[in-house]
Amino acid sequence: MANPQNRMQPIVAWRALRRLIANPEATHEVFNVIRALSGPALEKGYRRFAATEYGRKVLREEIDLLTTLQDRESLASLPVDSLARHYLAFVTSENLSADGLVEASDSVEYPDTDPGLARFGNRQRDMHDLWHTLTQYGRDELGEACLLAFTYAQTRNRGLGVICLAGCADLAKHYGNGVYRAAWAAYQDGKRAAWLPGQNWEYLLTQPIDEVRTCLGIRAPERYTGLVNLAAAA
Repeated sequence: MANPQNRMQPIVAWRALRRLIANPEATHEVFNVIRALSGPALEKGYRRFAATEYGRKVLREEIDLLTTLQDRESLASLPVDSLARHYLAFVTSENLSADGLVEASDSVEYPDTDPGLARFGNRQRDMHDLWHTLTQYGRDELGEACLLAFTYAQTRNRGLGVICLAGCADLAKHYGNGVYRAAWAAYQDGKRAAWLPGQNWEYLLTQPIDEVRTCLGIRAPERYTGLVNLAAAA
């Protein structure tokens, strides 16, 4: 029997999407759309994660990625070329904190779930700015749309795909159809890359960022960068 928590809720998603379009700063609406359209995506990811050696370690020892990302003093003590230092530079320059997405997601109630599933879901949420750092998609609207396309390829969460398409439709007014090509390239890059939700981020943070990108198969976002530069020069 299907899990009722996996039931698609298109009307709920549509209403949340309309509110998000009206107010792009309403980050909590992103989570409303994702949860309404996710179906079994999160549970499938959780089962895949729990089948890995590191996934079992995270679940068994209750390792919390958020705690690592909140410890800026430890991150700052790592080598200058490390993923940690690049991540720290990114969140500092954007005036972000690891708690920001937590606050947005906590404003929406979760159904009762397996604690392990919740831990995996929270861990995946907390990776968002790490993925920004690695993929080099910025926090501008086009960068967020491209990262959504990349993340959809990684997670197969339909909610992310819907938000990405809605964002591209709006961005096309400014960038033209090139926005769809940039998002498609991001999606293809997400498919080619290693499965990021299952990685040992606690270790990868200590490693040189170029080596991490090579190891995970993450390429420079040439279409995105080219479109941003073209728009800036116009």
